[in-house]
Amino acid sequence: TKEQEALIRYRIQRAYETLDEALLLFTAGHLNTYVNRLYYASFYAVYALLLTKEISTSKHAHLRSLLHRDYVKNGLVPVEMGRHFDLLFDSRQESDYADFVTFQKDEVEPWLDRTKSFVTHVEQLIEGLMGS
Repeated sequence: TKEQEALIRYRIQRAYETLDEALLLFTAGHLNTYVNRLYYASFYAVYALLLTKEISTSKHAHLRSLLHRDYVKNGLVPVEMGRHFDLLFDSRQESDYADFVTFQKDEVEPWLDRTKSFVTHVEQLIEGLMGS
């Protein structure tokens, strides 16, 4: 439906905006929030991807399992990208819910480019599925 296509495009746009936010946070030295934004950029992209199958979930663990079951296992999303999503998922959980979590700048800096690649890959998958 047109509404669904609009929502898919909106979620992808949010993913890219969230990547921009992540860069600002990294530059300002807010590494925990940077990791949070990287995760959410990926989350928005996967959410959009699932919408192409008319699947919607607000549960993060469910979204993660659907990503692996429907896209990583069959090769539509490379295994390394699935692992990167898992790293962001776990790191965001830890940073948001555990005390005294700190990330090292040199450890998390490369995550921005990997996350951009993930979002771009998912966007291209969606374009292929929607035929645009």
